[in-house]
Amino acid sequence: MSADLFRNRLTGLLSRRGHSSDKPPIRSQSRPVLEESMHKASPGRIDRTIEALCASLRLAGVVVWVPLSVGFEALLLPVPGVVKIRWTRVIWGVLCKLLDLDIKMIGEPVGTVGGQKGRNRGERPVIYVANHSSWLDIPVLGTKIYSVFVAKGDIERWPIMGLVSKIGRTIFVSRNRSTTGRERDEMITRLATGDNLILFPEGTSSDGSRVLPFMSTFFAIAKLPRLPKNAPPIDMPSYPPGLTPLIQPISLVYDRLEGLPVNRSKRAIFAWYGDMDLGPHVWQFLKKRNKRATILMHPPLAPEDFPSRKALANAAWASVAHGAAALRQNDDTVQGWFPDQRPEPNQAAKASEACDQKSISVVA
Repeated sequence: MSADLFRNRLTGLLSRRGHSSDKPPIRSQSRPVLEESMHKASPGRIDRTIEALCASLRLAGVVVWVPLSVGFEALLLPVPGVVKIRWTRVIWGVLCKLLDLDIKMIGEPVGTVGGQKGRNRGERPVIYVANHSSWLDIPVLGTKIYSVFVAKGDIERWPIMGLVSKIGRTIFVSRNRSTTGRERDEMITRLATGDNLILFPEGTSSDGSRVLPFMSTFFAIAKLPRLPKNAPPIDMPSYPPGLTPLIQPISLVYDRLEGLPVNRSKRAIFAWYGDMDLGPHVWQFLKKRNKRATILMHPPLAPEDFPSRKALANAAWASVAHGAAALRQNDDTVQGWFPDQRPEPNQAAKASEACDQKSISVVA
């Protein structure tokens, strides 16, 4: 009887407290709740530790890879042919792998690996013009396109990126008018003798949410000025007949982060602009995983089809801006876009003209 009475009383007690066998037992009020809060917080600390460890491993890989690959590149510089051009593309490709940055490419570059033999076969040089939002643009485009970059002189002093760019035969330009003639001549000579170039005609980097107007001065090497009949000749290199460069616009957008689409609030992880410090930005980027950049190649533009370099710059800007807007909207069906070639006094033209008047030309 005593056992039955005890069982009945226990059953009644549990039913009044709402406790059933499939629920956890009630924790004593005297037990501290600190243990539970620490248990809930620990996954966050573990995630941060794993992020820092992965970032350190990626950074270590970059630090090891860059000196080795650049050292081998230096040995290839005196070798004739295109082997050094091909190896530079390998350097950038491995660097993107170490950064855990995948690259999706829509369309194809019209330029080949180039070289003097390519020019002798009649292959026209290509000037690729792309929007610019980050230091990442250089390794991403360098992985997929046989070319050399035209970059501002400050990059030459950057750690790692500056070293790779310098050995990769990047053309560094300054804001000094006294050197623009020499820099212009070097770019024309490179194009005529086998190289393709990549330019960022915005003149600076943006936050990745828009494409800034293109400055037409960057297109001067593609559309050389026509001199009056009685004007004295200008001492500058020129292109062989039929080998003036083509312009191929490129839209570049960073659209995936940890497997998810990148929204406006996340673009700062990729975009590097304004007065942002390079070191902290690189470290934050290294801590992220499963990143992706998408490159959209547009149909090439022939400079001779445009009445002025201003019209050429506006047409290239229209293609790049149209494609970048579609990529930011995660449009998987987007294709290269060919703009209306008829020059119109639109807002982009006015903004581009204002930028040209305020900036110092690198190829005037």
